[in-house]
Amino acid sequence: MPIADPAALIRSLTNREGLEALLDLLPLGVAILDRQGKVLAVNKGYESLTGVDGKQVLGIRCLHALRCDYCMRSCPVLTGWTDKRPKTVEANIVDRDREKVNIHLNIAPLVGDNGVIRGVIETIMPASTHILDEIGSGVAGLGELVGRSPQVRKIFSMTPSIAQTDSPVLITGETGTGKDMLAEEIHKESDRDGPFVKVNCGSLPVPLLESELFGHAKNALPGADHAKPGRLRMAHGGTLFITEIGDLPMPLQAKLLAYMDDHAVRPVGSTKVVHTDVRIMAASHYDLEDMVRHKRFRRDLLYRLNVIRLHLPPLRERGEDLLLLQDHFLKMFQARYGKKVDRFSKNVETLLRSYEFPGNIRELRNLIEYAVNFCDTNVIRMRHLPGYMLHGPNLPDNLASVPAPAQQPQGAVRAAPPERWEDVQRKMILEALVKTGGRKSQAAELLGWGRSTLWRKMKYFGIE
Repeated sequence: MPIADPAALIRSLTNREGLEALLDLLPLGVAILDRQGKVLAVNKGYESLTGVDGKQVLGIRCLHALRCDYCMRSCPVLTGWTDKRPKTVEANIVDRDREKVNIHLNIAPLVGDNGVIRGVIETIMPASTHILDEIGSGVAGLGELVGRSPQVRKIFSMTPSIAQTDSPVLITGETGTGKDMLAEEIHKESDRDGPFVKVNCGSLPVPLLESELFGHAKNALPGADHAKPGRLRMAHGGTLFITEIGDLPMPLQAKLLAYMDDHAVRPVGSTKVVHTDVRIMAASHYDLEDMVRHKRFRRDLLYRLNVIRLHLPPLRERGEDLLLLQDHFLKMFQARYGKKVDRFSKNVETLLRSYEFPGNIRELRNLIEYAVNFCDTNVIRMRHLPGYMLHGPNLPDNLASVPAPAQQPQGAVRAAPPERWEDVQRKMILEALVKTGGRKSQAAELLGWGRSTLWRKMKYFGIE
């Protein structure tokens, strides 16, 4: 059998017909741009995800073809490449049905032999896509939820079929295990056209919670000078996610149960009944069965919610997922903030392996975001960690003798590991303000927030 001519094969793949055929085989959206960001070619995956006609977008700017929020922030195609390194970001686009789609976006310059950028290649894929790594090691991902532990992989495998039903879903697990993200990913994979609406029963005063869920008529409450639809009407056609449902008062538990039976909403102070089509998902870090035994949660509501039950294990029970999540968040924030942070030092890795993470994935995510922000080298070292990590009972014996970092900001609050992420976030704000000498604009930039976000959080935490 004659051996194919390699040069002829390369030529067949580099002419336009061969290149288009090759790109159409790829299971993700691909666009090839010139140096100014004008579209030269797109594949079928790109057309399918964005809803564009590939022929009609040729020659126009990627900004107008993709309609991505990242284009409006810091896209190097528009702002100029500083280091000629590929960029990977989480972003969203508006497709031709005017719906927002969360995506993984990769942008890489095509550099010639002389070091000059000749073009750009751009790839996109839905953020909810399940991803197996290239060596088939069993690593699965669902949005920001990634893992290889059996418990997590089982949940990921069930998600597509759960998404296609309208049955209630109850998600349990400790604070910070990813219950909110899992609920939103289930909604994204469903065929529901309506919005994903969230309400936190633990963050609202009891008198306002009924109005927040069911709405109210004009003048039904003091200061209610206009009618309010309520979350159950806002979520029509979509999903209402009730987080911390264990904090829902008993009278409202009965009213929610009645809604789940007939899908009829009666706003406070109104005799009018409105029927809505809403899927109910709920989450709690409480033991709801124990609450039922102590007469603090309705047994019939638990049965009604417990049609599909998913339990997210705490991070300390997920084995090697800790290392996987560390690398995942490091790459994510490295790309987001444009920092050349490649790895963790041995001491930091030892400390993270020994730490119990009472705040679970949320605490790990924000801890790494903090460290990337403060890191001034390509390695995250002990001095880049929040102060509370270095002065607590979880510090390993072989690190207990490590002195407090000389570069730790003076005045940083140091205490035993907090039980809530809110405590950690308050310390981050204080340390950023100390490091910037009280200059709020610089502190906001250091934290990766807008100035108004910093002001709002300072007011919330009572920081003068």
